[in-house]
Amino acid sequence: MMNLQNLTQDDRYLLARVADAFRTADSNGRPKYTGFLDERQQELVKAFAAQQHFHQYLFFGGFESAARKVLGAFPDYTDLMQEPAALFDCIQPVTLRYRAQDKLSHRDFLGSLMGLNITRESVGDILVGEGIAVLFVLRPVLPIILEELAKVGRVGVRCENALPSELPLEEHFLEIKDTVSSLRLDCIVSVLTKLSREKSAALIAQGLVTQNYEIIQSNSRAVQAGDTVSIRGYGKFSVAEAGNVTRKGRIQVLCKKYL
Repeated sequence: MMNLQNLTQDDRYLLARVADAFRTADSNGRPKYTGFLDERQQELVKAFAAQQHFHQYLFFGGFESAARKVLGAFPDYTDLMQEPAALFDCIQPVTLRYRAQDKLSHRDFLGSLMGLNITRESVGDILVGEGIAVLFVLRPVLPIILEELAKVGRVGVRCENALPSELPLEEHFLEIKDTVSSLRLDCIVSVLTKLSREKSAALIAQGLVTQNYEIIQSNSRAVQAGDTVSIRGYGKFSVAEAGNVTRKGRIQVLCKKYL
């Protein structure tokens, strides 16, 4: 469970909103929702909910394996075992179609949405395939996208408020293979960012690095296979393999950067 000590101002603001959502759901007898939360924010909310004895809630992002999810706080009478999509009508899918030969990335779509003054918390996962992308967004921004999003970069797109027969769920990674002197967090950050150990340590000290969605400010924190490391400004990474030692005594690591 995530530690609720040393919270940032943004963390405290989020938890205040979460507490208000639970109070509103309880007093008004109606569900209350947040915007889309990233994985670290979800872990923070889970720890806070356990501390405050809030139990009547769910996370949902529009499909089962979504990374970014909305928190729903529900009145006591709500059956949380029903289909999540029925409880979260605040989440809407948008399917964008374009020529398969036009290559677009997650960043291209996100940039176009931000260009429409749509906030990040209004946008969930963006699934990109060949000639198709599926976005999950909050209902209030749906009309903006359907009416105003005609191009992503220089590529023309056609939008519809519907899901395709199959979601483009393939995740894309960039593999990073290297060796480190030890499995300390600063060593791993240095490999992932291609910065010196000193500059990597500075990122950690500034609170810009999370390990398994928790801000870590200790350079010597141990890293192991299966950990998720996010570095603000550099991206999100999975430590796929770690531990094999070379003849020179260095440790081999294989990391994957989410694209």
